[in-house]
Amino acid sequence: MLHKTRGIALHSSKFSETSVIARIYTEAFGLRSYLIKGIRKERSRMRPGLFQALTLLDLTVYNKEKSSLQTIREASIAVPYQTLPFDILKSSVALFSSELVYKSIREEEPHPKLFEFLWEYCLQLDATRGPVNLFPLLFIIRFTRFLGIQPQQDYSPARRIFNLKEGTFQEGIPDHDLFLDEPASGFLAKIQASDIRDPEELRVPPEVRGILLEKMLQYYRLHLSGFPGIRSHEILHTILS
Repeated sequence: MLHKTRGIALHSSKFSETSVIARIYTEAFGLRSYLIKGIRKERSRMRPGLFQALTLLDLTVYNKEKSSLQTIREASIAVPYQTLPFDILKSSVALFSSELVYKSIREEEPHPKLFEFLWEYCLQLDATRGPVNLFPLLFIIRFTRFLGIQPQQDYSPARRIFNLKEGTFQEGIPDHDLFLDEPASGFLAKIQASDIRDPEELRVPPEVRGILLEKMLQYYRLHLSGFPGIRSHEILHTILS
C-alpha cells in the first residue's frame, strides 16, 4: 500500500553495484530502512544526493508490515537547504547529528514530537548565520528527552556535580570517575534550560564544549542499551576546534 510522508535522511550504504539502503526517519512510520534499486545507474529517477545526512524529503513509499526493508516509489526534496550542503562546518554537524539519531533509535514507530524536533533542528542549522559550534551539544542534550534518558534538572548551588551514572546533580564528587566537574556541570544545567533558537548567548568555552561532548556520549553508552558509540564526533572535534 502506498503512503505519502515527510522524511529526514540519516544514512545510506551501498547494497550492490547499483543499489543502496537508506535509513530515513519518517513522520508516518518512524525509523525505516529503504532498499533503493538502481539509484546508482545513470538514468535513475532518484539520485544518491537525495539521501545525504539530514536532507528533508517528501516521500511516497510502500509499507509492508513485518518487513525490515521497505521501498520508495518517489522521493523529492521537501525544503531545499540554502547553506548546509555548502558549509563544511554545518555538514559536519549534520553528519554527527544524523549518526547519533540512527544509532540511538530502536523502535520503528511514529513519534510526532520527535519528528518535529528533528525537522525544526535541521531548519535552524541551515538558517543560522552565526557559529554552529554549540549545535552538537544542544542536540545531544536535548535529544535525550525523546529517548527516555534525560538528565534530571535538579542543579542548585548545593548540587553542582553531575553524576553520569545516576543522571542527577549531587553534592560533592562521587566515588567513581563518571561525573562532570563543576564548570561542565554548570554548563550542562544552563544548556538544559536554554532556548535552542539562541545558542550564542550560552558562551560555552571551547575546552568545556569538548569535555561535555565526550561525557554526553559516555552518558549515552551508560543509559542507552546497545548504543555502539559514534565515529563522526572525532571529525567534528577536529573541524570545530
